[in-house]
Amino acid sequence: MGKRGYHHGNLRQALVDAALTLIEAKGPTGFTLSEAAKTAGVTPAAVYRHFEGREDLIAEIARQGYEIFADLLEYAYEKGQPSDRAAFEATGRAYLAFARKYPGHYVAMFESGISIQRTPELYQVSSRALGVLEKSAAKLSEHIPADRRPPPQMFSAHIWAMSHGVVELFARNSPGTKSPFPPEDLLETGIGIYLRGLGLIPADE
Repeated sequence: MGKRGYHHGNLRQALVDAALTLIEAKGPTGFTLSEAAKTAGVTPAAVYRHFEGREDLIAEIARQGYEIFADLLEYAYEKGQPSDRAAFEATGRAYLAFARKYPGHYVAMFESGISIQRTPELYQVSSRALGVLEKSAAKLSEHIPADRRPPPQMFSAHIWAMSHGVVELFARNSPGTKSPFPPEDLLETGIGIYLRGLGLIPADE
């Protein structure tokens, strides 16, 4: 057992995968590095060849999560084109889809307390994800008269906050909360109300 850590094919990624399993089961603070090592099948000492502590391991999970998230947002945006509205709405739905498919990454990114500025790499990729939302908001806001046009950063922040709220309250089974409507419907109608208020959707549509 003592030598397995030195001959493990991709120990760094094996530890990430093990931690993802533990995060999904116990949350970001519910496991130790020793547990991650045991789950990965290596000695606790082997962990420190790649990560200084649990927060460094979680930060790497968050970085990988943001990579997936940014790719998913970019795919959703491009799929919605050439309609700026469809592209914008698609990025909102992509948020919910990501939280459902990658719960461990989602927790590491948004519920672990890890700052996106912890490492340059984490900050860069998180900025890329946010950039997709801001780009889609900027393109859609061009359809609003300049005197009524919110800043793209505010526009995208509103949709991010709405998407995050739906995910946290209704898609991740938050204790004590229950909605008679599917999270997808809540998000879709919420975005629709928001866009209608900005005049981007006709009142009778």
